[in-house]
Amino acid sequence: MGGHPDEVRAPETWLTDVERERADQFRFPRDRAGFVAAHLLARICAAAALGAEPAELTLLQHCEVHGPGHGRPYLEQAPELGISLSHTRGYVCAAAGPGKIGVDAEQVPAGRLDEMLAERVLTPRERALVTGNDDLIKHWTRKEALIKRGELSLDRLASGGDDLNGRHLLEWRAEPGIRVAVIADAPVRRLPIPRIG
Repeated sequence: MGGHPDEVRAPETWLTDVERERADQFRFPRDRAGFVAAHLLARICAAAALGAEPAELTLLQHCEVHGPGHGRPYLEQAPELGISLSHTRGYVCAAAGPGKIGVDAEQVPAGRLDEMLAERVLTPRERALVTGNDDLIKHWTRKEALIKRGELSLDRLASGGDDLNGRHLLEWRAEPGIRVAVIADAPVRRLPIPRIG
């Protein structure tokens, strides 16, 4: 699921105290709105996958370095369910399903190829094929999705390809200049954001 943060019409009361604290740390209201909407949308996706009520699901994150509120998300009620979320200015998305899952949404920079980002993100083989920022961000979103699955790290972006190796890929362009990639263990499909209530 993905869309504009305003399309996610769910109450902030679903958020945990940790999520609310993190949301309140954003400097700009639109960034806070994206964070909140992505976290709410993750519950909506998980509820659809589980046949549950999203209000009854507790989304948690814990990182050994940064503590609660950081790291790969999971559900307290169904930790085995794969769940992932992403937000970029003006767009949020989330995915849930069996096994590992990763989703990423990124803005496509206008203008000429961002050479610095290309150098940092692409393997030499990928770099030889990429001619513009749309292709660059296509690879970037795939690699971010792999990072969120725990299969790639930021320090290995330029040496690790975005080959699927039996995984399932769903990609789309959203709004002007946004690319989205979902990589999952099982087939995935894009659903509209449902109306809540």
